[in-house]
Amino acid sequence: MPKYQFTIEVQPQYLPEQSDPEQAVFSFAYTVTIHNTGDVTAQLISRHWTISDGNGHIEEVKGLGVVGHQPLLKPGDSFQYSSGCRLRTAAGAMRGSYFCVAEDGERFDVPIPTFVLDASSDSTPSNRTLH
Repeated sequence: MPKYQFTIEVQPQYLPEQSDPEQAVFSFAYTVTIHNTGDVTAQLISRHWTISDGNGHIEEVKGLGVVGHQPLLKPGDSFQYSSGCRLRTAAGAMRGSYFCVAEDGERFDVPIPTFVLDASSDSTPSNRTLH
């Protein structure tokens, strides 16, 4: 098992009740579960997201923590949060990374694989898990 490792699972969901397709507003929620699958306690310090819509418009989001938290995760611990974004098109994608610091001072990045945001899919949370 790698010493410094977080595993990420994402479940995206289209929010039709918060969307207005006629005005090119498509709202999405996503639930992220972060698992410390390494063998050292580490803290999530910051996030970096790249959000792209179907027209190729790209937005970058950077900031401290996630939804106001900088969780400290011991080996085997998990942290889950939900957030959202709006697109100008019915489909797009997100990817990103978390910057973390282990209790021994080691710094490392955790990639968040690309996941699809699609208003034409079922409006219930996706059962597809991305790592």
